[in-house]
Amino acid sequence: MTSDLHQTLMATAAEPAFHEELEAVWGRPWGAHDEVGRLQSVLVRPPGPALELIRADAWDAERQALIDPDGGWYWTRRQPPDPQRAAAQHDGLITALRNERIEVVRAEPMAARFPKAMYVRDPMITVPGGAIITRTAVRMRRGEEADLTRTVAARGMPILATLTGTATLEGGSFVKLRDGVAALGTSIRCNDDGARQLTEILALIGWRLILVPLPGYTIHLDLHLAMLDCDLALADPAGLPYTFLTELESLGIELVHVAADELWGVNLLALAPRRVLMAHGSPRTAQRLSDAGVEVLTIPYDELHPNGGGVHCSTMELIRRPAS
Repeated sequence: MTSDLHQTLMATAAEPAFHEELEAVWGRPWGAHDEVGRLQSVLVRPPGPALELIRADAWDAERQALIDPDGGWYWTRRQPPDPQRAAAQHDGLITALRNERIEVVRAEPMAARFPKAMYVRDPMITVPGGAIITRTAVRMRRGEEADLTRTVAARGMPILATLTGTATLEGGSFVKLRDGVAALGTSIRCNDDGARQLTEILALIGWRLILVPLPGYTIHLDLHLAMLDCDLALADPAGLPYTFLTELESLGIELVHVAADELWGVNLLALAPRRVLMAHGSPRTAQRLSDAGVEVLTIPYDELHPNGGGVHCSTMELIRRPAS
């Protein structure tokens, strides 16, 4: 039998820890410690052919939306989408990001049966070190997770974990409040099992997760809260529990209140501390942000809102510099 003494020269290298050698081993400082540091790399996906399937004769007066009876899509406007206008507005999003010298990673459009795939915020979340793959709640979206996993992994991004079992969780309901503290809106789309698994995963990197029960059929937290800086957020207080509002106050986070009839204004993307990109159509909210010292850039995006998401939903940060 040969000796294994040579293995003593190759002792297990537990140190330095994963995050300390992230760039050396994985090539880049993947992930994000917060949602407000300078954005360096972002994921998007164009709408693709799915919008062409939405029909004017599918109007449901009770639910106030065009709805596929087989559950394949919905569109919250009486008039069906204009695919060319939608594509042009999404191109405008990409142009605005590139004008900020942000690397844009473009996932390929998916098949027509994936009408919500343009909202890349939901199938994954990013934290320091890489991505956590979620499990979308509705069947029309199942499969987006695997596709985006292949996309970001091909770029070299570490996949830190994947939700399994009966967990459902979508990234639009996850908000990084600051380095080490995040919030998750539990809802019709994000169940208790998803919250439990995410709590355990985040604990591995020393993060605390605050659970925020959302009312009624509200699906995502990012329709009610957007971080602007480590100590400043845009919020729709009417859509948030009082206990969470007091938690934000205890963290030293001041709130700018969105105008009540401009809720798409909350669904913005921070490009850097107190510098944001948001859709046209929320002028009073934009003024309130400006008055609070936040620089606001706007783009047309109204043709994509009826599909159920906005600028924040349509983007996922792959690399951010820590704000602090």
